[in-house]
Amino acid sequence: MTQLFKKAACFTDIHFGMKNNARQHNIDCENFVTWFIEQAKERECETCIFLGDWHHQRSAINISTLNYSISNLKKLNEAFEKVYFIVGNHDLFYRDKREISSVVFANELANIKVVDEWIVEDEVAIIPWLVGDEWKQIKKMKCKYMFGHFELPHFKMNAMVEMPDIGTIRSDHFKNVGQVFTGHFHKRQHSGNISYIGNPFPHNFADVWDDDRGAMFLEWDKKPEYKIWPDAPRYRSINLSKLLEDPETVLEPNSYIRVKVDLDISYEEANFIKENFAQNYDIRDLSLIPQKKEEHAQEVEGEIHFESVDQIVTNQLSKIESDTFENNVLIEIYHNL
Repeated sequence: MTQLFKKAACFTDIHFGMKNNARQHNIDCENFVTWFIEQAKERECETCIFLGDWHHQRSAINISTLNYSISNLKKLNEAFEKVYFIVGNHDLFYRDKREISSVVFANELANIKVVDEWIVEDEVAIIPWLVGDEWKQIKKMKCKYMFGHFELPHFKMNAMVEMPDIGTIRSDHFKNVGQVFTGHFHKRQHSGNISYIGNPFPHNFADVWDDDRGAMFLEWDKKPEYKIWPDAPRYRSINLSKLLEDPETVLEPNSYIRVKVDLDISYEEANFIKENFAQNYDIRDLSLIPQKKEEHAQEVEGEIHFESVDQIVTNQLSKIESDTFENNVLIEIYHNL
């Protein structure tokens, strides 16, 4: 019996160009790809399967981001005999059709196959972002492995929000598939035969304290191995009293720290704490937030503390009272913009 792969290295949802094409984010993406290739070579993986959302912006690609994108596609092309490159919703100009994508140029690289149509071969199905009524075909599928970019109800979109059942595809539609591995939701999670493998690294404070993500390595007929990227950025939220007790545990390299001020300290003391930690630990950012005023942007003695735009919008959408719209659906629509 032929096999589509012997050993496959998999990752998903890297989102080049996220955070308004932030250079630091694109560098993190590049460093992850370098680490991923090293790990794949150690395990002698000949195949790579990317599970969707290579780019973040659907309507345009920044020139700097494009350079990072192309150089890392070339790295994957050189590192593997075959790269199956699933088109995710963020890679598509239209959400409901796949005729225009931002990754089509990857087909010009000899070892990369952009998966913008279904591939069913040698007991493996590799499926792009579903459009129209394609989801109805899933129930008819029978295979050993399925890879895709699925939006399944009752899985968590992030630590706070669960995907509602909107009456289309469901987990039980995959009952004739041995194992399903999917991207789209960034949180690593498993239920039955379905696994969201998790994105490469935390992206924002929606991923606070959730470092269980990175890459997956799958040898045919064996259990998948999940590996965390050790140099990933991390997001932490903690009370100042706890931080002062044990800063070494919290202030890890590449961390973004949000500190809730639960102690009575002066402006000068707050600045001293912030500057001292910034100088002595390899963290990227530390924000001090008055605990009683945490939910909104605050100006304290000339210094502004605020939640991310994503959190502010998510909080507001969650408070909408409507008989017409589900709050979770509105939040999902916003995150897919």
